[in-house]
Amino acid sequence: MLCLFILLSLSSVLCDEKDGGKAYRIPLNDGNSIPAIGLGTFLGFDDKGQKKVSEHEVEYPVKWALDAGYRMIDTAAAYHDEEQVGAGVRSSSVPRENVFIVTKLPWDEKRDVVGSLKKSLARLNMSYVDLYLIHFPISIKPDFSEYDIIDYLDTWKGMEETKNLGLAKSIGISNFNTSQIDRLLANCQIKPAVLQIEVNLNLAQERLISLCKNHNITVMAYTPFGSLFSKDTKPPPPRADDPVLVEMAKKYGKTTPQIVLRYLIQKGVVPIPKTLHKNRVEENIDVFDFTLTDEEYNTLSKFNKDYRVVFPSFWQDHPYYPFEKVDVPAPDLFKGKL
Repeated sequence: MLCLFILLSLSSVLCDEKDGGKAYRIPLNDGNSIPAIGLGTFLGFDDKGQKKVSEHEVEYPVKWALDAGYRMIDTAAAYHDEEQVGAGVRSSSVPRENVFIVTKLPWDEKRDVVGSLKKSLARLNMSYVDLYLIHFPISIKPDFSEYDIIDYLDTWKGMEETKNLGLAKSIGISNFNTSQIDRLLANCQIKPAVLQIEVNLNLAQERLISLCKNHNITVMAYTPFGSLFSKDTKPPPPRADDPVLVEMAKKYGKTTPQIVLRYLIQKGVVPIPKTLHKNRVEENIDVFDFTLTDEEYNTLSKFNKDYRVVFPSFWQDHPYYPFEKVDVPAPDLFKGKL
């Protein structure tokens, strides 16, 4: 009865706030609330490094998303698309106060957290964000010439100031591990409301999710599709044409990506799928009219192999690197710039 338990648990925390969106809202530990799904906007990498953002490339999907019933948009200073996110919100008919905007503190601006957020707000053309996250516990000098050793506890004091100033309604963290979260919780004035990490069928993150549940910290899931669309043979299954997913999709009249998103929602995390295609934007939020059975949920859980898609091993020599280390040469820092 796992799925029934999850749904009953969710129903006890659903927010009655009416924002015109398709997704319910989940209360955060600070009294605010977050939509149960959002639109991711990071374009990723190609063989030349981080992909450049073309004119309107993010702006239009943001507008499509809001028109389709999304009420959360995830961005970051490092994505170089905050201007387009802001333009997309303004071009929609959805009032700003009904849109939950997430942005993140970059690793090269941690000595002035408030100043960094003010720059993000200028790019967004907004007076506040709904959620501000430390993008990564590591820090790098502004010219990316070498690591900068800044204790994330000191960074968190700046995050708390952004909330106290009203520049961010909620604050949180991203890409922190369990020991870093424990240390932060033992030394903070304001508890993080959200942890954003990679979660998908290949990476269950049970330990981190359990820790966050115990401390009433909501988990956002980036890269929710994992290797679903990968043409590389290295990542473990499933792919979008996996028979298990296809069978479930056929049963519910859905696509296999919708099955994955529904699984994550029933897992109790907030997925933020990214797409630049209007039909996919609309499809990804159409996941609130069916429920996977306990058996189906457990079947999908067996795909977990603790496999990371996002694995920035080029930063692993930093003392606050949060992931497992691997035996690879350390490349030039510039090659790891996001």
